[in-house]
Amino acid sequence: MVELTSQRPPEFAGFAPDPFEQFRRWLADAKAADIELYDAMALATASRDGRPSVRMVMLRGFDRRGFVFFTNYESPKARDLAENPHAALLFHWARFGRQIRISGRVTRTSREESEAYFRSRPIESQVAALVSPQSRVIPSREALEAVFRAKLAEFAGREVPLPPFWGGFRVEPDCFEFWEAGPYRLHNRVRYTREGENWRIELLAP
Repeated sequence: MVELTSQRPPEFAGFAPDPFEQFRRWLADAKAADIELYDAMALATASRDGRPSVRMVMLRGFDRRGFVFFTNYESPKARDLAENPHAALLFHWARFGRQIRISGRVTRTSREESEAYFRSRPIESQVAALVSPQSRVIPSREALEAVFRAKLAEFAGREVPLPPFWGGFRVEPDCFEFWEAGPYRLHNRVRYTREGENWRIELLAP
């Protein structure tokens, strides 16, 4: 174990002392390289009885409070988080040979945050969120599209209300792991673990 001080070991050269800053750098690299869906992330949740589930979602914002995504609050992922409010995220950029794992407690964003993001979306996406009974069985694709078209016409020139069942979640990280491919499978793994208001940084064996 290495405590991060002003005398940083050479193994951590190039890594920021703060994991949020290190994340920002790698995300910026992926964006600058025009990687398609550079901000897509795997979200892993588990139910009360420990049954895991994973799916891809989009990162819609991050700051020192955590990492935000939006969804239907009646979806399976939201039900998992109601029962077990912890999750893990994974960003993977194969072109760079990099990935980032993040884990922590999950809370809902404020209604104001959800409203602000909802308003930033195209009206078609707003209506889709309103009419889609996410993850439930539907009679047909045609039936869903018919409801969508009807609602789109209904709200033409009008504000679509933020559905009460739709909003954001924030993953509040307590651990980051940055992985970078190395020669002969001697990969570089650096872990940051929260300790109060500080972060402990450690080098892990590949």
